[in-house]
Amino acid sequence: MTEIVRVTAPELVTYADDLASLLLETVQEGASVGFLAPLDRETAAAWWRERAAAVEAGQVGIWIARDGGRVSGTIALVRAPLPNARHRAEVAKLMVRPSARGQGLGAELLAAVESYALAEGITLLILDTETGSLAEQVYVKASWTECGTVPGYAADPAGILKPTTFYYKELAAR
Repeated sequence: MTEIVRVTAPELVTYADDLASLLLETVQEGASVGFLAPLDRETAAAWWRERAAAVEAGQVGIWIARDGGRVSGTIALVRAPLPNARHRAEVAKLMVRPSARGQGLGAELLAAVESYALAEGITLLILDTETGSLAEQVYVKASWTECGTVPGYAADPAGILKPTTFYYKELAAR
């Protein structure tokens, strides 16, 4: 049974190696999540550990999906830092292990973040994803609104520039 939990900074450090494995698998599968191949385990684990300070400060929230103690997915919510933007946040780093895809876990992680955001008074979420990616299908099914595509916005793991599509979702009336 899969359990989705928001992790504390110390828990994030504890899960860093398992999250590194998830990140490595995601990059090896070709997903554009900010990293180029080849990505080594220590760099991936260090990246996760470096997020702990932002989690501790409340700037970033990270959720993990655990299946039998192993991390099978993750998602992050990055709060907007400026006073005029406290009503919005960015959804980032939605990743699901290849072996766990196609079972609705991405949608469950997204729903967990949306629910938390609304409870925190965040009424507008934004995100970006590689145009045509599998993740894009998750966002469309979850009623996110496409607001534009930028050509050559980010490189995929092979270093090839790909278009990125931006989405938003209003969680409550303003």
